Order: sequence, then structure tokens, then C-alpha cells
Amino acid sequence: MTQVSHQQWGEVPGQGTVDLWVLQSSQVRVEILTLGAIIRSVYSRGKDDLMEDVVLGYDDLEGYVTDKRYLGAVVGRVANRIAKGRFVVEEKEYQLDINNGPNALHGGLRGFNKAIWLATAVEGGVQLTHTSPDGDQGYPGEVRVSVSYTLQGETLTAEYHARSTRTTPINLTNHSYFNLAGQGAADIYDHEVSIDAQSYLPVDNTSIPTGEVRAVESTPFDLRKQVLIGSQLKDVPGPGFDHNFCLSLPGDPWAVRSATRVCHPASGRVLEVSTSQPGVQFYTANFLDGSIKGKGNFRYGKHSAFCLETQNWPDAINQASFPDCLLRPGEDYRHVTHFTFTTV
Repeated sequence: MTQVSHQQWGEVPGQGTVDLWVLQSSQVRVEILTLGAIIRSVYSRGKDDLMEDVVLGYDDLEGYVTDKRYLGAVVGRVANRIAKGRFVVEEKEYQLDINNGPNALHGGLRGFNKAIWLATAVEGGVQLTHTSPDGDQGYPGEVRVSVSYTLQGETLTAEYHARSTRTTPINLTNHSYFNLAGQGAADIYDHEVSIDAQSYLPVDNTSIPTGEVRAVESTPFDLRKQVLIGSQLKDVPGPGFDHNFCLSLPGDPWAVRSATRVCHPASGRVLEVSTSQPGVQFYTANFLDGSIKGKGNFRYGKHSAFCLETQNWPDAINQASFPDCLLRPGEDYRHVTHFTFTTV
């Protein structure tokens, strides 16, 4: 049985009040903000039976309002990068704001992560809805989007829906940063990870996929068997993992598939993720640099957390061989991701 409660948490000047929703089962406690549909906290049990908060975030609302790293937020209209912020839909070219080197990232300068969503209680959780007007951040069509967070036992489920009045690219995910050791842990080098992917997407020097779908075999991206993140990072070119792993291929049927397992042996905590999305962006917080003061005044540094962004493949709008990312009038965008927190 999941207990659901909510309270006012603060106010964003000119935008309105922000509520904090709490989902509590016997194994897990989840806190959700109506700002950005943010997962503020996930408390899970270790082998010592102690509950620890395993999600990075802030102690107050101001931290989330000024945050530039998408901590815990739903990002959209299009998660990840669009090359040069440009795309063509139905023979019309669209130019988005550039906010990540030469590219557009995570929906724009004011994406879904900065909106205050409307919340409604549902069985075992909360449904958050948001309407993105036609032309929002440069995207075509009015999009009505919802994400439902429900907690059943040890599993948190995020279910996304969207409908649009015009054909538009869409790619929604949650951008939570996890550290299974809890708050204040310096890094994730002692975590072990496996990802159920036979291939990944190599990227150029601006993190845009080159178009190649490369087998993970005999590369540092072969995470099909559990590996220690700290030692694996030494073999990855660049500052760390920030790559899409291919969970399914274009044309594969919609299905919820096992995606990844992360284990922290010292605490015994395990996070397993399954999703209907065709990819997961495994990101090792390469660009956290210690400048962010998070919960308990801890500074979040490089490699202090990991993200498992279940999503369509990056820049799919500009890569014809990638899974289709267009939402057309009359269609229902729907994706599901399950986060299961257990101990070993």
C-alpha cells in the first residue's frame, strides 16, 4: 500500500506555488516537485536497514529555480541534443535556441524542467500535466504532456503521455542524478553497472551522434556484464560516459525491456531500470564541477553521480536511420520507465 500526501513547498515569483508530493511504501519514499516534475528525493534501504536519499538535489526551492544541470527534472520537448538546433518537419525548417556549444539541449532555454506542472492524485502516486503552447522554445504545435509517478513496493514507475496539434519532435525523460551511497558521497567509482545493449552511438566532439550504430563488443562501452564504474572510466575517451546505449532498433515493436542494473556493494543498494524507450543515455556527471551546493551543503563534483536517461536516440530528428521521434496530430506518445530499488 502506497501512502500519497502533498504540501506547499514554496513559490516562484511570477509563476506560482510549487507543491511537494510524497509517495511512501514500506520499502521506498519518493518526493516529487510540481516544478519541472522533479524527482527531489528517493529514500531506499541499504543492507544495514538504513534509509538513504540516493538522488542529488537541493535543500530549497531556490536551488531548483536557478539550477542549470536539470537535477531530477523531466526534460523536453526534446531531451538530449539536436545538432545546431535545426530540423525540418513537413518541409519547414525550424531553428531553436542554442544552449549547449553549437547545439540545442533538453528542450531549450526554458524547457519543461522550468515549468510548474498541474498535479492530481492517482492510485499510488501523482499525475503531473503541462501544456506547451505552439511555438514554445521554437517547436511547432501545442503539446499536452503528462507524467505519472506511481510507487508500488520497491518500484517507481514514470509513465509519459503526449498529444500535439501539429507534427513535432518529442523525446521525454527524467534527468535524475543517482548515487546509491547516499548524500555526501564523493564519487561513483565504487558502483558497478551493467547495460543490456549490444550497440551504442559514437559521438562527435560536440556530443552529436555520428550516425554510426557501433557494436559494443571489444570496446569500453561493453557493459553487458557488470563492471566497476571507476576502472571502466579510465578506458572511456573524453571526460566519461555521456552516450546513448541502444536497447532496441528502429522497427522493433513497443515493449518494456530490461535496460540497466547499478549496484553499490558497500551499502548493498541496487537500482534496476526497465523501459519502453529505444535508448538509455548513461551519463557519469562529467560536467558537475563542485560549484553546485546541494543537499546538506555538499558540493557535487565530477563523477559524483550517474544518470540513466531513458529516451529516443539523440538527434533522431536529423538522422533518418534512427527511431522515429515525430508525434503527429491524433497520435498518442506513450512511454514507461520502471526504477526498482532493492538490496543485495
